[in-house]
Parts: sequence; C-alpha cells; structure tokens
Amino acid sequence: MTTLVTGVSHDRGIGAAVCRLLAERGENIIFTTWGSDIDWAAEFKLSLETLGIEIYYIEADFSNPEAPDELIDQLNELPLFPTALVNNAAYSANDNYERLDGESLDQHYYVNMRTPFLLTTKIAQRWIDFGISGKVVNLTSGQDLGPMVNEIAYVSTKAAVRAFTESLAAELAPHEINVNAVNPGPTNTGWMDPAMEKELSKKFSKGRIGQPEDAAKAIAFLLSDEADWIVGQVIHSEGGFLRS
Repeated sequence: MTTLVTGVSHDRGIGAAVCRLLAERGENIIFTTWGSDIDWAAEFKLSLETLGIEIYYIEADFSNPEAPDELIDQLNELPLFPTALVNNAAYSANDNYERLDGESLDQHYYVNMRTPFLLTTKIAQRWIDFGISGKVVNLTSGQDLGPMVNEIAYVSTKAAVRAFTESLAAELAPHEINVNAVNPGPTNTGWMDPAMEKELSKKFSKGRIGQPEDAAKAIAFLLSDEADWIVGQVIHSEGGFLRS
C-alpha cells in the first residue's frame, strides 16, 4: 500500500504520527507539506526511509484554487501512485461571531473542503478507472457532539467533511473504495500550553490528553484489511472526552 497523507508539517502533528506508524508497518508514504521548514521535511523523509520504504513529499498550498490539479500532476510524475488517502490538512483561525468575515470563511473553505474534496474525488476516479481498491480517511473534529465556541468557520467546514464522508462512502463502496473518518478529539499537537493541558486532561475519562499517536492508530486501522467492512463511519477516538 502507498498512502498519501496531507498536511504533514511538523514532528508533533497527527500527519507525522500517521506517516511514522505506516512506515513502521512497511508501507510506502507520500506526504504533502506547507509552511514547514524545508530542511525539516527533507529530514523527516530521510528518517522514514531508514525503515526501508519508499517515501516522497510534495509542497502543496491547499489554499490555492489550483492545488487539487497541481497535486494530481505531481503525483503522476512519481513512480508510485497512492492506493490510500488520509485527508489531514486543516486550517483554523479561532474566529467567533465578532471576528468572522469573508476572507476567513474562504480560507477555511479552500483548505478544509474544496481542495481535499476535489483531491479525493480525482484520486477515487483514478482507482475506479484502473480497478484499484482504495481507502480514504478524513479528519473531523467532533463538531456534531457539541458546540465549539470561537471556531465558527472551522466547525462549519468540518461538519461538511462529515457529510462528504457519509455520502461519498455510499457512492464509492460498490467500487471497493472505503471512505471513513476519524475524530481524534482534543489532541496535543503542540498548541496546548501546560495550563491548558492540565485543565483539559480532567475532561478525559482516560485521565490524559490525546496524543498524535492515538489518532494515528485509529487511522491506520481504518486503512487496514481488518476495516474492509467499515463504510461511511466517523470513529470518535477521543479517550472518553466529556464535553459537559
């Protein structure tokens, strides 16, 4: 299997954790990166190659309207084409009703919806044309489980990701392409300060904050043969997070 993982830009991210876990299992990786230090991306690639797998990375700005077509063109130039896709790239600006404006909405729309939706359907069409069984895992944020204050644009676009997942799954299942999603809950990818981590940890039934590796395990499961019978589902892998 060759998996395309989008939005891999730093060591503590969910995308990086997914790449590491899949590489440890002997699977080839293509990842997209944007806004990261170019030296980091190259070093991360080299670290995974020590596991004896093929790995490539592509710089892709998901806010660019041409990103889906440009990314497909770059994938076509590689010796491997993905047989699985993890839509991990995301954008959040912490906006509320006072700060919400058209520019913020557009940015969220392009990164969280337009580019991943078009990329997914273009790749799925390729799989269908060549009779390839594929797997898609999208990332949601538990937006249907309760309000997310100060995240209006983000939560709205992530709600669309869930709807996209459920409907696309029904269309692609007859072609042996599975589409599912993972909600990792609040995950310490480097954005939490110690005080926030301490306060949030009280809300987890498991007694600790979610780590990128927790999300990676759920994603890797949905990409595996063991998950072939799971279609159109959102897996809430969030350690018993309590919203009340």
